[in-house]
Amino acid sequence: MSRQDGKQAAGLLSPAGAVVAAAVILLEACWLVAALPGAALVSDLGGMLVAGWATLACVGVARRHPAPLRRFWTLLAVTMALAALGRAIWTTQRLVGGDLPHTPLVGVVFTTGILTGTAALLNSPSAPRSAVGRARTLLDGMIVVLALLPIGWVLVFRGVAAAELADPARTLGLLYPMFDLMQLTILVAVAGPARPMWRPMSMLAASLTLRVVADVVYVSLVVRADYAAGHPIDLCWPLSYLLIGLATRNPPPPDCDGTDDVAESPLPPWWRVALPYLPVGGAIIAVVLTRRPTGQAPQLVFVTMMALLAALAARQGLAANENLRLVARLRRLAYGDQLTGLPNRLLFNRRLRLALREGRPVAVLLLDLDGFKQVNDRFGHATGDTLLTGLAARMRAAVSGDGTIARLGGDEFAVLVDGERPVSPERLAERLLDALRPSGDEEDVGVHPSASIGIAEYGPQHASHTDLLRDADIAMYAAKAAGKSAYRTCTPALRESAVSRAELIADLRRAVDEEQLHLEFQPIVDLCTGAVRSAEALVRWRHPRLGMLPPARFLPLAEETGLILPIDRWVIHEACRAAATWRGRVPEATVAVNIAAAHLRRPDLIATVTAATSAAGLAPRALTLELTESALIEGTDAVLERLHQIRELGIRIAIDDFGTGYSSLSYLHRIPATELKIDRSFVARLGDDDRAYATVEMITRLAGAFDLTVVAEGVETERQHEAVAAIGCPRGQGYLYGRPDGPAMVGQNRV
Repeated sequence: MSRQDGKQAAGLLSPAGAVVAAAVILLEACWLVAALPGAALVSDLGGMLVAGWATLACVGVARRHPAPLRRFWTLLAVTMALAALGRAIWTTQRLVGGDLPHTPLVGVVFTTGILTGTAALLNSPSAPRSAVGRARTLLDGMIVVLALLPIGWVLVFRGVAAAELADPARTLGLLYPMFDLMQLTILVAVAGPARPMWRPMSMLAASLTLRVVADVVYVSLVVRADYAAGHPIDLCWPLSYLLIGLATRNPPPPDCDGTDDVAESPLPPWWRVALPYLPVGGAIIAVVLTRRPTGQAPQLVFVTMMALLAALAARQGLAANENLRLVARLRRLAYGDQLTGLPNRLLFNRRLRLALREGRPVAVLLLDLDGFKQVNDRFGHATGDTLLTGLAARMRAAVSGDGTIARLGGDEFAVLVDGERPVSPERLAERLLDALRPSGDEEDVGVHPSASIGIAEYGPQHASHTDLLRDADIAMYAAKAAGKSAYRTCTPALRESAVSRAELIADLRRAVDEEQLHLEFQPIVDLCTGAVRSAEALVRWRHPRLGMLPPARFLPLAEETGLILPIDRWVIHEACRAAATWRGRVPEATVAVNIAAAHLRRPDLIATVTAATSAAGLAPRALTLELTESALIEGTDAVLERLHQIRELGIRIAIDDFGTGYSSLSYLHRIPATELKIDRSFVARLGDDDRAYATVEMITRLAGAFDLTVVAEGVETERQHEAVAAIGCPRGQGYLYGRPDGPAMVGQNRV
């Protein structure tokens, strides 16, 4: 028979087997309740048949279920087989001896079944995976058993003279309900709160509850000599076997593939944690109640309490060991970087403060990987993490024992060099740069790892470790500015420059609100007639301490810090208001405003320009937005769509500084530009450089082919004016036609 045929046969026989088992129990119930002759034999045979069917059902499901569940079901099959075997031996010996056969052989078989059943619970899908976790769960069950034994003695044997150790069959019979409770405790412990309880576990809990009731009633009846084979309580055992057999009808849990849950496990409720300890208080009371007039307790109670103390000590030992492991893990999580295995920022700062407190010579190297963001953007974060792990290992090997390397976060690392230095910080920086040179494979895929390194040595100028890290950061940015893949040591000049830069950024944040910015306008003229056609708005900063600052002094800082966005919005509104004032005397003159690349990527740019023109009462065609080539080249499809929308409103678009490094004919087809502004570097060489003349002439012809207006920037001499006019440039801008001035001077400049 094939495996598929076997599965189909199992699927057909299992319901029939369950029906037969239920019919056997129903027949037995009727027989026992009616007290018909042979009730004892019917009871024994019913238990054997149902246990045998449950064995076959567990064997069948063990073959069908995934590997992680096979041991669980196999152990349950062995448990049911031992139950059937124990019943058979019990029946045989009872028929031969005529009394309740509490023999060692029967006790060994049933006890072995308890052990295999307990092992099955410890191998269930929700049981602890580690040996320590399973030992802890088993100890919890044993504590419950040992704590309940004195309680059971008081409830069952107290006042019964025959219940002494001289009758071990009766005394040891007390263990069966205790073992059942132990298994029930283990089941509750392993059915954790992380997920809904698997249905077979619920049915096993019901089966164990039935066995607890049956064993407690059986022991009570036996102790009082009121039990006779065929008692109605005998129905509980086959019913418990039936529940185990029915549990095999359920599918395996969805996460039985051996992997951990992706969700974080919630904390268990307090009663689950306290469950094994709750009966201990009752055991203490039971010991007091069992004391004889001589002050002694029964030997079984005394031995049980000693065993309970030993189990509690072992359980606390496991808890202490787990606490130590937990503390170690928490330290690794608190002080270690989870990706690279290096110390993290917290541990690095602690070691740095300790070195400074002890007065040792200290130097810090701060590393920032160059271009790592592009690796994440191009290859994805998974590849980036792999590369970061490899680079961290290479840097750790380069540092070796000459310092402590840590990952501070992202692509930023630091090295602490303290005490006697076998190598200088500069030499260590060179080793790190050598270690980060790209391998052949990295070159092939376009990955070029490198780092900019800043070095700072602790000295009298530092008040704390934060000052030292600040200086290392200053030096690191100086290394980046020097071309990257380099190192720099912090000097007083670098520190002073950084402080000035930080102060200037802080002042710039207040400049817009405190009206320290103002606009000047430089005219753009028609080279044929000399008439003013437009004026470019140029922002100036009237600093309260440093005086008038040109754009080159503060606009790069504004772009780095994001302050360029509010500055751009202010410039657009002010430029539109100014243009509205001069349109009366120079009706055709428009205004041009430079827009940063960051603003070009924002979806609210259209709302900004429309609001500015509407508020000033300016026609949209009177506004020109000047955009650099680099900003346009980096533009996405969304940016291009935004430019088309702006153009549809009538607003003009100029490409500023055309010809400086990023010029591409392809983007001229895509961008809805209306004019090109030839960079001043070409105009400045006109008359002295034939190639510059050819370049300007080529750009002019190209613009004519694309129907774009050309503006020659930086015209300062008559010779340059004559050259651009001879080439055919229609418009010019420069000091020759007028210096930047207030809006009232537009249209009055000398041509």
